[in-house]
Amino acid sequence: MKNFNPANNIQDLQYFGEFGGVNPSISDSSTYTFLSAKTMFDTFEGNMEGCYLYSRHSSPSNLYLDKALAAMEGTETANVSASGMGAITPTLLQLCGTGDHIVSSRTIYGGTYALLKNFTPRLGIKTTFVDITKLDVVEAAIIPETKVLYCETVSNPLLEVADIEGLAKIAKKHNLTLVVDNTFSPLSVSPARLGADIVIHSLTKYINGSSDTVGGVTCASQEFIDNLKNVNSGASMLLGPTMDSLRSASVMKNLRTLHIRMKQHSHNTMYLAQRFEKDGLKTVYPGLESHPSHKIYKTMINPEYGFGGMMTLDVGTLAKANELMELMQAKNLGYLAVSLGFYKTLFSAPGTSTSSEIPMDEQIEMGLTDGLIRFSIGLDNDIERTYQMMKACMMELEILKSESILMV
Repeated sequence: MKNFNPANNIQDLQYFGEFGGVNPSISDSSTYTFLSAKTMFDTFEGNMEGCYLYSRHSSPSNLYLDKALAAMEGTETANVSASGMGAITPTLLQLCGTGDHIVSSRTIYGGTYALLKNFTPRLGIKTTFVDITKLDVVEAAIIPETKVLYCETVSNPLLEVADIEGLAKIAKKHNLTLVVDNTFSPLSVSPARLGADIVIHSLTKYINGSSDTVGGVTCASQEFIDNLKNVNSGASMLLGPTMDSLRSASVMKNLRTLHIRMKQHSHNTMYLAQRFEKDGLKTVYPGLESHPSHKIYKTMINPEYGFGGMMTLDVGTLAKANELMELMQAKNLGYLAVSLGFYKTLFSAPGTSTSSEIPMDEQIEMGLTDGLIRFSIGLDNDIERTYQMMKACMMELEILKSESILMV
């Protein structure tokens, strides 16, 4: 990890607009002209570099963002898409076909879970869901048909941490492709540097940071991205989850402040997690020494960006969780909303929202309780004030009584 600073890699990229602008020009075209018919033919055949033919395949605006995100993750190149699922789905379908098998973390984003549990079996692709924190269990799930090992750096919503180096060794041993969704920990963790083959992000979240754009990216080798965009057999090209050039330019501008925002998100979340744990609330945050994977996560992160902006609190019941979230919203502490990475705090009960695709019996088995609240902590300047206001809400609802609460 030494000598690799993802924020510096982003900063060192410099693009000039068409007329010398400090922002690259936005390519507001869906199709591009050719000076000769032969050049068009060669471009379709993949024999001509530096030419654009149609924005579903590529555009200058998207390629600017591709290059910046690849630099951030330390991969050869990248391919942006219209959503996070628009990155995950083509990536997995490019790697797997009928008869193939995936080993996946059991605690992942609900949309990804639904894809692997309900949709890909229709294509003859099966998935085994495992506790990703137990490497022996992961390896035991591998069968001759396994092609992919899939996980999230920090899982959604339980905040379990994947040992990426350990998983990479298993993947290499069995000739598998390790795909890591790094949405919760941009800059903080660089999975490709730890051995991941492919790194995915939902750009909708921290990377864009303003909750006004949906996007995704697949960061990988040049060979894989070329295959993904192949006009005859590329899953991304043929499924068509293309990112709009205007949105691409918007994400590009917000990416420049990601390093500042991640430091503040991490600082604020650590502060609140430490205070609420001390108050006796059941608090889960990878930055706490009480987190089962704290020690290993500490070795994985780029320290200056901290342990991330996500934490969970368990307030006992869904009714209490809903009451608390509604009250915090009424007090302007944040929004009862899904997603993450916004400047304001966002909170939701994942069992009935972002993880509702997971059957109740499986939620219980993995430890997803109905009183769990997932927090994406915002960029508040006075985090002590935020803590006192949140605590007042909890005391009003008798979630916190006096200075203590029974452990749940």
